[in-house]
Amino acid sequence: MPLDAELLQRFASKYVWWKKPEEAAAHPERVVAQVMNIGDYDDVQSLVHHAGLPYLREILVHAEAGQFDARSWTYWHYRLDLSNPGQVPPMPERRLA
Repeated sequence: MPLDAELLQRFASKYVWWKKPEEAAAHPERVVAQVMNIGDYDDVQSLVHHAGLPYLREILVHAEAGQFDARSWTYWHYRLDLSNPGQVPPMPERRLA
C-alpha cells in the first residue's frame, strides 16, 4: 500500500464517513477509489503524490461497479493515460447471477 497509515486514516474519516476510519482503512483500495471519485483538489493532488500513478491505474482498472461516477471515470482514464479522447471504456456494471 503506497499510502502511509496516517494519510489513509485521514482520507478514510473524510471520504468514507459512514464507517469508522479504522474499519474503512482495512480496505485501502476502496478509500483510494472514493478519494478519486469525490476528493477535493488538494486531497486528489496529495493522493497522486503519495500513491503514484501506477497504483492509481490499478485502482481504476480493477474498479467495482458503483465506485466511480461517469465524470470521475472519464477524468481518471484521461489523467492516467489509460484512454484517448472518445475511447473511454464503459464503466463497470453489476452482474446478476
